[in-house]
Amino acid sequence: MKRPPLLPAVLSLFLAPLPSAHAAPITYVAMLSGSAEVPANASPGTGNAMVIIDTVAHTMQVDVIFADLIGPVTASHIHCCTAVPFTGNVGVATMLPTFAGFPSGVHAGTYSHVFDLTLDPSFNPAFRTAHGGTAAGAEAALAAGMIDGQAYLNIHTSTYPGGEIRGFLTPAVPEPASLLLFGTGLVGLRAWRKRRG
Repeated sequence: MKRPPLLPAVLSLFLAPLPSAHAAPITYVAMLSGSAEVPANASPGTGNAMVIIDTVAHTMQVDVIFADLIGPVTASHIHCCTAVPFTGNVGVATMLPTFAGFPSGVHAGTYSHVFDLTLDPSFNPAFRTAHGGTAAGAEAALAAGMIDGQAYLNIHTSTYPGGEIRGFLTPAVPEPASLLLFGTGLVGLRAWRKRRG
């Protein structure tokens, strides 16, 4: 029996049209710490964040887990866009005064919410105004800032009003679900050890 040639089949896989580098959805992750704040602080707080931007549905899913904060939470949001990637401070890009439903008055918690990026209230009015005055302009600016490493997720507390823990959002590698599970496991293990000791 004669087999069909393997080379054309393999070549067809490599020559098939590839999806755009920025096709929906795009997943970003961040490890949150006090040392990432500007100025850095000595908070023992830790956290992990995953932000999924769907450029077709125009949504942003935000998942956060955090623990061991010194002060109780007062707010959390995404700041964008710093002048230099992965450094500096900048104003809030997302809704004010905090993400809708983000845990307040606690030292540890979890959060998950999907934002409709076509709606004006999903953005800080000043950020929206600075980017054409529309949700579409703000969405494009936030997406570009995240791609360029100019956006960070920050958790503010009463002890550190400027931010107790934060982390710059970077593209997820490897699979984002495994990263969040890994981060969740680390935070859980740390809390369990702290209770035992």
